[in-house]
Amino acid sequence: MANYDNIKNCLEQNGEAMLRLDNNESIELHKHNVKFNDASQEIIVDAGTETYWIGADKVTYYWIHKEGFSKD
Repeated sequence: MANYDNIKNCLEQNGEAMLRLDNNESIELHKHNVKFNDASQEIIVDAGTETYWIGADKVTYYWIHKEGFSKD
């Protein structure tokens, strides 16, 4: 699944990524608290008191924060 691999690579390269899920929720991923299950293509987020398993097929889109980025 391309979405899974792209998200995994994005997080590896940038250290963080924002996801928008198909239910319109957003979640911020950080390299230090995310694991990837290649067999199930799930993104596993350890949020301290809770753990989230997100199917890559539930991600509508993702982006990264760019400090100082301007559209001008």
